[in-house]
Amino acid sequence: MRATRIRNAVVAAMLVAGLGACVSAPIYNVTDAPVSTVSGKSLAPAQVRQAIITAGSALGWRIVDAGPGRLEGTLSLRGHVAVVEIPYSAKAYSIQYKGGENLQVANGTIHKNYNGWVQNLDRGIRSAISTL
Repeated sequence: MRATRIRNAVVAAMLVAGLGACVSAPIYNVTDAPVSTVSGKSLAPAQVRQAIITAGSALGWRIVDAGPGRLEGTLSLRGHVAVVEIPYSAKAYSIQYKGGENLQVANGTIHKNYNGWVQNLDRGIRSAISTL
């Protein structure tokens, strides 16, 4: 009887550890993504800023100014809140993890859905910039 309980406890602990591994991934950041348009023309920082705001808003991010050349994006979905810092210039932008709630952040890993949200934001920004 006692051996069965110990075995069940070990199996339960392994399942919990396995589930934790399945729902987290290394934190995905975008670093110095180049600003490039289809026409190859140079953009002003204000145009890059507006493209980031437009793309983020279309995806449900709340984008606010966070100082010169910096925006902050917040996404709230199903009890999760992700906050990113988005430094930008006429030449490049980045999307860096800043914080959040209910994202299971530990040892450089985060809830696996976070990375998809940031990748979607990055694709949206690239698309918005490319059409300018």
